[in-house]
Amino acid sequence: MPANRSKLFQGKTALVTGATRGIGLAIAHALATEGCGIILTARNQQSLNKAARELSKYKTNLLPMTCDVRIPMAVESLFAVVRGHTDRLDILVNNAGAAHARLDVAQLPYAAWREVIETNLSGMFLMTQAALPLMRDGGVIVNNLSSAAKQPFAGSAGYVASKHGALGFTNTLREELRPRGIRVMALLPGATDTDIWNAFWADAPRQKMMSPESVAQAVIDAIKLPANTSVDELVIRPSVGTL
Repeated sequence: MPANRSKLFQGKTALVTGATRGIGLAIAHALATEGCGIILTARNQQSLNKAARELSKYKTNLLPMTCDVRIPMAVESLFAVVRGHTDRLDILVNNAGAAHARLDVAQLPYAAWREVIETNLSGMFLMTQAALPLMRDGGVIVNNLSSAAKQPFAGSAGYVASKHGALGFTNTLREELRPRGIRVMALLPGATDTDIWNAFWADAPRQKMMSPESVAQAVIDAIKLPANTSVDELVIRPSVGTL
């Protein structure tokens, strides 16, 4: 076993949604570095293939699968394959997310609202519900929510509503799964240099933001804590004086 790998992740399997870019891809890299097997999901097959090529250098078990988390039948089809691949899922990272253009409620198209709610909230519900039969004592669910789960931003009603709802879902899920020994973590990163800014602030000062790799490392460190330690909310912010 490489010196930089911990035994904690050996033989384990993680499923990461939205795994082809940004925080999702960074978390997949961090898990693979530790020797964890990864099921990668995203909507675009070409992007999945590229991510899988990147991760192949870690010599761990990879399964790239397209899935639109908004569609119940797509999630069911994904997990039909997952159940043939493994009888146990140790880590679920609900990272798939969408944003809309910066528009006040009066101008926000319903189609944009619906896409964001279905991706960020309903998709999280569908993936979690499908994954739970495969999860056991010691499992971990990480829901990537963003600081918008607690802080409103003008012009981002759909995005903020989806993240506030996802926080409520995550908190409820934690209480339900506590007796089963499954830890549920709300990841609340501040401004992170990812493509999502293109949707609502194209000129955002990227140089002041955190890197996806920094956020991913914090997630790995939180997962490594003893199983009887609960990190309910993992809040990560850029350094004071930046964003």
